[in-house]
Amino acid sequence: MNNERRHTLHYSLLKIQYSLFFFLLLFFLTPSPPPTIEAGPQQIVYSAHPIVGVHTRLADEVEEWKIKRSLQLVREMGATSIVEFFPWAYYQSANGDIDWTHPDMVMKHARAQGLTVIARMGLTPDWARPPDTPLTYLAPDAYADYAAFTAVFAERYQDDVSAIIIGNEPNLSYEWGYRETVPQDYVELLTAVYPQVKAVAPDVLVLGGALAPTLEPVESAWGTDDLIYLRELYEAGAMAYWDGLAVHSYGRTFPPDTEPSPDVINFRRVELLREIMVEFGDGERDMYITEMGWNDHPRWTQAVRPSARMQYTLDAFTLAEEWDFVEITAVWQFRTPAPTKSYMDYYSLVTPEFVNKPIYEAIKEYTNNE
Repeated sequence: MNNERRHTLHYSLLKIQYSLFFFLLLFFLTPSPPPTIEAGPQQIVYSAHPIVGVHTRLADEVEEWKIKRSLQLVREMGATSIVEFFPWAYYQSANGDIDWTHPDMVMKHARAQGLTVIARMGLTPDWARPPDTPLTYLAPDAYADYAAFTAVFAERYQDDVSAIIIGNEPNLSYEWGYRETVPQDYVELLTAVYPQVKAVAPDVLVLGGALAPTLEPVESAWGTDDLIYLRELYEAGAMAYWDGLAVHSYGRTFPPDTEPSPDVINFRRVELLREIMVEFGDGERDMYITEMGWNDHPRWTQAVRPSARMQYTLDAFTLAEEWDFVEITAVWQFRTPAPTKSYMDYYSLVTPEFVNKPIYEAIKEYTNNE
């Protein structure tokens, strides 16, 4: 074999070796696509106390199998409904494109588990708010964009979602983008959203409020007392733009049957909010307790012992069943994707590693006890 042919053959072999090398390199370095997680057969929630619900935390859960497992555990616990957060900022780009991948995933598994979804809408994309403002900042000039997205969401998921909560705790400055908590601003938001949602998904309820229980004094920069805020919402015409009122009800260190008082935050503060609804002729509409519960952190001054937390939670369910105006009581919170390493971890019912806490088992026994 002459040198020229030998050189050509050698060159060809090198090309084959390099091609094989790069092929193997790509094969081992390219991540495999995530496996498809089947929803499984249709399930039914069996519960002796259908008022029991839970606020899930799936918006930041990446792995689909964890979403499925979370919702399986919710069903097995006996909760009939979940409240779940769907952040506008996560889904819609500046050119209007919407990525439905994650909410589709949540809806698929909630549907398979027989769960009703109450959707909380919030967080503003950077293209819809001024620079250097927090995600919770929603200015009036973005109300129309928020309303349009919420309507598209409602139309897409109207077979899965029973109600949509507009914003979250607008009476707290932090949740209102550190803006002044002016009730008229929130009414303007409802005015923008309500007609658009009802036009495309008339059976989906629009819930106002999601009010935070707070005793902030008048003129406080941090927020507005929820009793004052609700009264001013009615005076500003909010009643025409919601189908029900979402509220948050935390027991702090008090048992659930502790008498309500305007100067105390406890579970029965809900009754004071209800009195305002009735006063303004809104007594035909229901209330939805979309966050409630007690904390059992060992060192937080607003926490109780784990045994008290379990008993208070079950007693609160029983008390809420006596209120003919409450549709659901959703415990905050079911599980977080990762530890927060704060007192917030002591609100959860299941650990990030899917270890059921004693309170989970207590609620499960309560709902399945005929």
